Amino acid sequence: MMTDPIADMLTRIRNANTVGASRVAMPASRLKVRIAEVLKLEGYIGSYEVEQEGAKSALTLQLKYGPEGEQVIRTIDRVSKPGCRVYRGAKELKPVLRGLGIHILSTPQGVVSDRTARELGVGGEILCKVC
Repeated sequence: MMTDPIADMLTRIRNANTVGASRVAMPASRLKVRIAEVLKLEGYIGSYEVEQEGAKSALTLQLKYGPEGEQVIRTIDRVSKPGCRVYRGAKELKPVLRGLGIHILSTPQGVVSDRTARELGVGGEILCKVC
């Protein structure tokens, strides 16, 4: 039984990125699709698609690499965990690696990056950190 589907998603991305895979598939959920949307908007993945397979749906991400094969996603880590949730207000959100990385947050305005959360003036639960 999987207790943390977001950690599973991030681990699948991390593993596929490490071996240089072009695509990675996983079971879909609304939260995972929103995270994939933020990763696409911020330029960390090429694209994503949700495929309906009967009663279940699958999320497939197209990973992105540099012109010489270097990884666009260097690290992707879970911040808020089921046993220890991490929340931050809009004023407490600091840039990751001086703006080179992002935090992905679950806010009342939806799932957004830390840059967008600061612009909207909202805080929320920090789901993960991407550099």
